[in-house]
Amino acid sequence: MSTVQISAADVNKLRQQTGAGMMDCKKALTEANGDFEAAIDYLRKKGAKVAASRSDRDSNEGVVIAKTTADGKKGIIVEVNCETDFVAKNADFVAFAQAVADKAVESNASTIEELTAQELDGAKISDLIIDQTGKIGEKIGVSKFETLSADKVVAYIHGNYRLAVLVGFNQDAAGLDEAGKDVAMQIAAMSPVGVDKEDVDSRVIEREMEIAKEQIRAEGKPEAMIEKIAAGKLNKFYKEQTLLNQEFVKDSSKDIRKFLDETSKGLTVTAFKRVALGA
Repeated sequence: MSTVQISAADVNKLRQQTGAGMMDCKKALTEANGDFEAAIDYLRKKGAKVAASRSDRDSNEGVVIAKTTADGKKGIIVEVNCETDFVAKNADFVAFAQAVADKAVESNASTIEELTAQELDGAKISDLIIDQTGKIGEKIGVSKFETLSADKVVAYIHGNYRLAVLVGFNQDAAGLDEAGKDVAMQIAAMSPVGVDKEDVDSRVIEREMEIAKEQIRAEGKPEAMIEKIAAGKLNKFYKEQTLLNQEFVKDSSKDIRKFLDETSKGLTVTAFKRVALGA
């Protein structure tokens, strides 16, 4: 047992450095005989033990953050998870997730592994996650990481960090910040399966056609009419499920394609990313 006197000032200093609780800091300094580096190592080991003990826990709460670079040419979405809604709303946890998202914007990382290998305040993000686990006592982790590049990328966060969207456009047109947000909100609300018809997976199309044909047969329609009626149902599917063909939620007199063309001639969406918490 340490014979070194641990002052309140020392405990506070370690708390400022690590963010750990007061009693944990006092115990760490006591165990380390007042050695700050050893005390930090002690706290990190404690975090690793907590992380190991909670490895089988579900961490479906957390925050989803979308950000873009200053020039608006690149955007990222990061989902940082915890176990409870209480922690997800904690200011320190949100600040940590924001810092991870900022590093994602700065870096050239394209995978979660590359992102968590980045350094933040002198430590790898993967190590900081372990530290956070030790401090909070919940399983913490990065579960999703998306990037998008375009002539203009607009980011949108919906529902108190529960859902985030990136939208890429083929030009950086005047008024696109506002129009782009409208399109991002459309994606958040309507969850399209693709930008246009060509983006829909062929397997999805086959499944929709088969469902349509079975429905038509069940209605007793003549076999000769089935193909034509099914094609009409497929067009309705495209109108409801592909972004450019969807009815604009703010003005039902036009679809998204027309809305964008009215904003700037030839303006269109090149790609989008939509990430919902825990999905």
